[in-house]
Amino acid sequence: MSLLNQLKDEMKVAMRAKDKDRLGVIRMALAAIKQVEIDNKTELDDNAIIAVLTKMVKQRKDSIEMFKQGGREDMAAAEAAEVAALETFLPQPLTDDEIAQHIADAISETGASSMADMGKVMGILKPALQGKADLGAVSGKVRAALNS
Repeated sequence: MSLLNQLKDEMKVAMRAKDKDRLGVIRMALAAIKQVEIDNKTELDDNAIIAVLTKMVKQRKDSIEMFKQGGREDMAAAEAAEVAALETFLPQPLTDDEIAQHIADAISETGASSMADMGKVMGILKPALQGKADLGAVSGKVRAALNS
């Protein structure tokens, strides 16, 4: 089942269960996906939907930090609930060992030997790790691996 269909099915389940919070998050995700489809004039596949959901999770995590710094624990808790709901649709995160293995494979596949080759390595890693790992952290690990 495609991720879009899964989201729509979960929306129906949330409606039947009268779970307004989860329903709102799912509707927000579907609206974001639809907006990207309209902007790009294309239909999104599962990887692109994962990218949209990952971006939404990252935005909410940033908001949580800002709310905590501002002393708004109630708003931070609401954002955390949205993150939890969105993460149910994302693939399981990879462990550090699995990420390290992907990085090693990508470096050997591209024959990368310096920072000049980082774009090639990230080009291979991004589609493979999208939604499964924080790409910013992966980028730092690739940088460290290429500098050593």
